[in-house]
Amino acid sequence: MSATSITEIPRISTGCSGLDAILNGGIDPNRLYLYEGRPGAGKTTLALQFLLEGARLGEPCLYITLSETTRELRLVAQRHGWSLEGIDVFELESPDSVLYPSQEQTVFHPAELELTETTKQILERVSKVNPRRVVFDSLSEMRLLAQNPLRYRRQVLALKHFFAMRQCTVILLDDLSSDVNDLQLHSITHGVVSLEQLAIDYGAARRRLCVVKMRGLAFRGGYHDFNIIKGGLEVFPRLVAAEHKEGFAEGFVSSGNAGLDELLGGGLERGNNALLIGAAGVGKSSVALSYAIAAAGRGERSAIFAFDEGLATLLARARSLGMDLQAALDSGLIRHRQIDPAEMSPGEFAALVRRSVEIDGAKLIIIDSLNGYLNAMPDERFLILQMHELLSYLGFRGVVSIMVLAQHGLIGPMQTPVDISYLSDTVLMLRYFEAHGRIRRALSVVKKRPGPHEQTIREFRLGHGGLDVGPPLTKFTGMFAETPLFTGGEHGPLLSESVDGVR
Repeated sequence: MSATSITEIPRISTGCSGLDAILNGGIDPNRLYLYEGRPGAGKTTLALQFLLEGARLGEPCLYITLSETTRELRLVAQRHGWSLEGIDVFELESPDSVLYPSQEQTVFHPAELELTETTKQILERVSKVNPRRVVFDSLSEMRLLAQNPLRYRRQVLALKHFFAMRQCTVILLDDLSSDVNDLQLHSITHGVVSLEQLAIDYGAARRRLCVVKMRGLAFRGGYHDFNIIKGGLEVFPRLVAAEHKEGFAEGFVSSGNAGLDELLGGGLERGNNALLIGAAGVGKSSVALSYAIAAAGRGERSAIFAFDEGLATLLARARSLGMDLQAALDSGLIRHRQIDPAEMSPGEFAALVRRSVEIDGAKLIIIDSLNGYLNAMPDERFLILQMHELLSYLGFRGVVSIMVLAQHGLIGPMQTPVDISYLSDTVLMLRYFEAHGRIRRALSVVKKRPGPHEQTIREFRLGHGGLDVGPPLTKFTGMFAETPLFTGGEHGPLLSESVDGVR
């Protein structure tokens, strides 16, 4: 046994469950941490959550403010539904003292004081309250009072040593108002959390955070999306699929249509994903919906994430196909969630999918469509990475995932906005073709990674009887080319003309 043994210190919560998850349980107590970000990024809200958690545990808490008034802080808390009871707010700035300088001053505007006087007041208040948690808002004023980097660093170090002796956990806030990229605080503090607010060309601003440093603690690196909602920051830790491996019963998942299952070599395997690709209106969403209806018939739950079409449109389509979608929705076996890509970040979307699987128990996930999901991404490269993790996660959980991707164009050569076919276990190609003066639809499985499948091309119809898949189109050539050629007799092995075609 070594002469010196170190006992593991229990971590404390930051007050934000998402950030705690990123930090694998929280932060070390009695240390100095830095939350940095431009104004409006969410630093004050996150800091208040830290103090509220301490107040909930009965710990003395202190908020030292040089930039916001007590009234402003209480207004922020009120709008989040919080009470600052149990949190001592020490305001080093008094509007009354500025407007009426002749009055006796008990608190001072930071611009009228030397740094040493400001620090003295802080230390006196800390000694009086004896807090376990402290938030210092913000360092910008102290940086201005210090006037030079050396004096500023010495004062921050002095505060660090003072708080360390008092068994106190401190959060420093910095709004990055300095013109120079100052990294002095990064070397002094025990951990650094950076918050960002990003303006995009259209839609709501995106917010994300990154743990830059956390001395001696393992944490999940990279950027993590978050929202500021009533109740504080809602952080969505970046999805890491490898952390969610678990066993599941293998087997086939039926579409409810014997012809389609036969084309797929028995159906879709659990834990695998399928990509439905084709022109707009060819029937991709209807084929995907047939899987959800079939799953509901087996008593399994499904979740449909719709980027393009509303629930009313989906219900109308289901009725035209003879599918009782409303009953499945009422029973909770199918959940429909309308997604606005202009308002939702990719991290939030991944969190919704996880919630559907882990809380609602969904065994089938439908993303309709990837075109809308692509619009939510700032760059195609991120779409590929996000989809890789999301599909891997669903595969590890034994969930069947179906993705819909619309090609550009209706007839002839078509292109896809993004190629994710290499991520897909199964690819179903849906295509229009013309024969005998009618627009028809063809379906083929061009890829199936888990096992064998038919190499044929089949015509399919969508009507009041639902999905109807016919026999192989053996008398056509060039079906997926620009101009298919019919080589058979007058009618050929097409489906009955009596079936009414709908979208």
